[in-house]
Amino acid sequence: MARINLLPWREERREVRRKRFLLTLVAVMVGTMGAVLVANQLISGAIDRQVARNNYIGKQVAEIDERITRINDLKARRQQLVERMGVIQDLQGNRQISGRIFDQLARALPDGVYFTEVKMTSKTLSITGAAQSNNRVSDLMRNLEASDWFDAPSLTEVKATTAGQVGQANVFQLTVRQTQPAKPEEGK
Repeated sequence: MARINLLPWREERREVRRKRFLLTLVAVMVGTMGAVLVANQLISGAIDRQVARNNYIGKQVAEIDERITRINDLKARRQQLVERMGVIQDLQGNRQISGRIFDQLARALPDGVYFTEVKMTSKTLSITGAAQSNNRVSDLMRNLEASDWFDAPSLTEVKATTAGQVGQANVFQLTVRQTQPAKPEEGK
């Protein structure tokens, strides 16, 4: 028996086209979803790599900041040490001078005069003391003026006080500038 197709051929063709269209549509959907998943994986990988780079750079920046802080601390410490060394060198250089100053003060001190306080600020000595008379204070000032180590003695005040049962004493304050004596020229 012969097969007879009772369906119209157009309907059959339409059905085939519809199946093909749905199959193509499903294939395109699957391809698009695959492409989106691949793109998502690529982008996620790129983001992860960039985050890892950023973290590495952040760690390196933190280490360098720590090193910079240590270097600044070392520079500050070095500066303090240099300043200390300068002070020590100044003290070493002035060690002989302070001994000379005390020696010259002792040489300039006349009988009947004694010091109660001697302060040195920069190159100025402030001397407080007591003397038996004003003439002795004048002798002290002349002796200081005559010394090569002192210059411009200036009497600040003199007060007459009763020092217990011994008698009267004059309490004085004076200032004098410390100078360096001229070094003798060689060859003369």
